[in-house]
Amino acid sequence: MQFRKTSSILFLTASLFTFNASAQQKTKLTQYVDPLIGSAKHGHVFVGANVPFGAVQLGPNNIFEGWDWCSGYNYVSNTITGFAHTHLSGTGIGDLGDISIMPATGKLLLEKGKTADDQEGYLSKFSHQNEVAKAGYYSVLLDKYQIKAELTATERVGFHQYTFKKGAENPHIIIDLIEGIGWDAPVSASFKQIDATTIVGHRNSKGWSNDQRLFFVIKLSQPIKNLVLYDSTVVKNGAELSGKKLKAVVNFNAINNEKLQIKVALSPVSTENAILNLKTELPGWDFAATVKNSDAKWEKELSKVNISASNTTKKVFYTALYHTMIAPSLFNDVNKDYRGTDKMVYKKANFNNLTTFSLWDTYRAANPLYTILHQDKVSDVVNTMLAIYKQQGKLPVWHLMGSETNTMVGYHAVPVIVDAYLKGYRGFDVNLAFEAVKQSAMQKTDGIDYIQQLKYIPADKVNESVAKALEYAIDDYCIAMFAKALNKTKDYQYFSKRAGLYAQYFDKDIQFMRGKLADGTWRTPFSPVASKHREDDYTEGNAWQYTWLVPQDVEGLIKLFGGDKPFVNKLDSLFSVKAELGENSSPDISGLIGNYAQGNEPGHHITYLYAYAGQPWKTADLIRKIDHDFYSSKPDGLCGNEDVGQMSAWYVFSAMGFYPVNPANGAYVFGTPLLNDATITLAGNKKFNIKVVGNSAENKYIQKIVLNGKPYTKSYILHKTIVAGGNIQIYMGNKPSETWGVKPEDRPVSGK
Repeated sequence: MQFRKTSSILFLTASLFTFNASAQQKTKLTQYVDPLIGSAKHGHVFVGANVPFGAVQLGPNNIFEGWDWCSGYNYVSNTITGFAHTHLSGTGIGDLGDISIMPATGKLLLEKGKTADDQEGYLSKFSHQNEVAKAGYYSVLLDKYQIKAELTATERVGFHQYTFKKGAENPHIIIDLIEGIGWDAPVSASFKQIDATTIVGHRNSKGWSNDQRLFFVIKLSQPIKNLVLYDSTVVKNGAELSGKKLKAVVNFNAINNEKLQIKVALSPVSTENAILNLKTELPGWDFAATVKNSDAKWEKELSKVNISASNTTKKVFYTALYHTMIAPSLFNDVNKDYRGTDKMVYKKANFNNLTTFSLWDTYRAANPLYTILHQDKVSDVVNTMLAIYKQQGKLPVWHLMGSETNTMVGYHAVPVIVDAYLKGYRGFDVNLAFEAVKQSAMQKTDGIDYIQQLKYIPADKVNESVAKALEYAIDDYCIAMFAKALNKTKDYQYFSKRAGLYAQYFDKDIQFMRGKLADGTWRTPFSPVASKHREDDYTEGNAWQYTWLVPQDVEGLIKLFGGDKPFVNKLDSLFSVKAELGENSSPDISGLIGNYAQGNEPGHHITYLYAYAGQPWKTADLIRKIDHDFYSSKPDGLCGNEDVGQMSAWYVFSAMGFYPVNPANGAYVFGTPLLNDATITLAGNKKFNIKVVGNSAENKYIQKIVLNGKPYTKSYILHKTIVAGGNIQIYMGNKPSETWGVKPEDRPVSGK
C-alpha cells in the first residue's frame, strides 16, 4: 500500500513536471522582445523586421533630424518617409537606408517633404498606437493614406505587405534610390523592368562607408500598370534607366483584394545573385508563414538562454539578447559569393562573409558572448576578418558594407581573434591569424610607431594619445598571449613589454592617466573631469574614466596606486565625484554615476574591478543601481548608443551574474545576478544551469557558490567551465559576505 502511494506521488510529481516543462516551452521567448526599447533618446537602435544576423534590416525611416536618427528612426518622431532595407543599430554615425519603398494613393507626390506638416510631400504621419514591433515583424498605419504597412524578412529578402482602403484612388509605390541615412548619398544607380512584376537594379553609395555596392530585385504580387522612371525630378522614357539620383513610381490599375505584396532581395554581388537569393529563400507569397518562420528563427536563438525572472526583467533581458544579434550581418549570397573589401567578387567561399564590425565597442563583451552562445559563428567572424586583412592589407577597425571606415581607436580585431583561438576555435588559418594580428601592431599610424619603440605616445604629437595607448596595450597583451600559445618566445616577450606601457601615462602624484609631452613633462593645464571631444588626450571620455582601462593587468594597476586600499578609495571616488565635463564633451558620455559613464563602452568593465581588490560586494551595489537607473522596458530604456550589441551584451552578461573584464583571458568576473535562474544551452546538447538562491532587491550580495556540487570560493569563473556544461548555485544575502571572494587566492587573475 505504501509503495502504491509513493508511486502515485512520483507519478503525480512527474506529471506536474512534464506539464510545467511543456507550459514553459509553449511560452515563447519572442513575446518578451520589444524592438522599441532603446529607440528613444540616444539608443539609436534599429526598429523593423529582420532575422538573426541577417543581411536585410527592413524598417521605417523618419525625417532625419540629426544625431539621434542614426538608425533612421527615433521614437519621438511621427513621420515615415519610406521603408528601407538596410539599417545600422545603435551606432553614433548614420549610414545605409538603401532602397526605400513608400506606398501611396491619390495625387503623385515625388518628393518626400521636409516636415511632418508638409502636406505636399509623400511622407505620412503615424501614431505609436497603430504601430506593432516584434522580433521579425513590424506594422504601422500610414495616416495620410490609411494604408496598413506590414514587414517581415528572411536573411536576404525583405517582404512587404500593404493593405489599401477598398477602391483606393491611384494606388502606387515610390521606389527611392536617392534617400539614405546620415551621410549616405548615391554614386550610381539603375532600374530595369524585366517582366510584368519584376524590377532589378543597383545602388552604389558613399557615406560613412565610402564604397557601398548593393544589387536588388523587386518582385510584385500583381502586374505593373506602368512604370515611370525619374532622374531627379525629370521623367525618362523607357523601362530601363541608369544615373545617380533615381526614383521610380510603380502604378497599378487597382489593388487585388486590397493587398499588395512586395519582395525585395539584396546581393552585394549582382542582380543575378539577388534573383537567386529570392528564389532560394522566399519563392512563395505566404506572408503569415514568413512571419512565423522569422519568429521561429529568433525563438531558436533566444532559447539558448532560458531565464526565470520578473516579466519586466525578461523583457529587458530578451530584448538585450535580441539586440546582440542584429549584427554582424551577412554580406554574401546563398551560394556563398561575396564582394570583398578590394571590390573583387569571391565565389563560393567556405565561410559566411559578414559586415558591420563595431570593434571598439563589441570586443569588450559582445564578441565574448558569441563564444558562448553562437559557437557556430565564431569562425565566420574570424575568417571574415582574415579575408579583410588579405584584401585591404590590415584587419578591420570599423568595417561596414565592404569598406573600412577607420572609426575609433585601437586594433580591436586582435582580441576577437585571439579570444577565439585561446578558447579552442580552430576553424581558420592560425598562422595567417598570427601574421594579421602582428601586422596590426606594426603599422606606422596613430602613434603605433612610438609604441613599437617601447616608448609612450607624445600628447603634443598625436591626438587622443592616452586613449589610443591604453587600447593598444590591451591589444598587445592579446598578441603576447597568442604568441605564448604558439611558442613564439621573442614575440611573447616583445608584446608583453608593449602591454605594460600603460604605466607610462600614470601620474602617481595625482593618480590619473594623463597626457605626456615629447619632452617628458605632463600636459598642463590638467582637469580630470573635463572632456573636449576629439581634441584632448582621451576618446569620448576624461581622465576619471580612462584611468581604469587596464583590464589586461588590473594587478599592475593596483600596484601603481600603491595597493588595494588606495586603489579602492580612488575607485569609490569615481562614482561620487561630480561630472563637470564641459560644453565640448561628447554626447556619448552618458548614463553617469559620478564620473562613471555606463553609456560609453570604455567603462563597461570598471564596476567589476572591486573583485580584484577583494571587495566584490561593491560591484553588486553598482550593478543593481545601473540596472535600476539605466536599463528599462521603455523606449528610452538605454542610457547611450546601443553600439551594435555592446550595451546589451553588458546587460546579458551582468544579468547572468558575471562579465568578461579581460576580453581574451577566458575568465568572467562575478557581480550580482539579476535573475532567479538561467539555463544556457550550449553546443553538443550541453547545458550550464545557474540557480540563484534567495535573490531579491535586498539580497544582492553573493554569500557562497556551489559549482557542480562542490564549494566554489573564487570570484570568477572560467569559460571552459561554462561551455563544458554543469550546474552552479549562487546563494544571496542582504549583507556583504566577509569571506566569499575576499582572499587573494580567490580573486580574479588578469594575465592568465
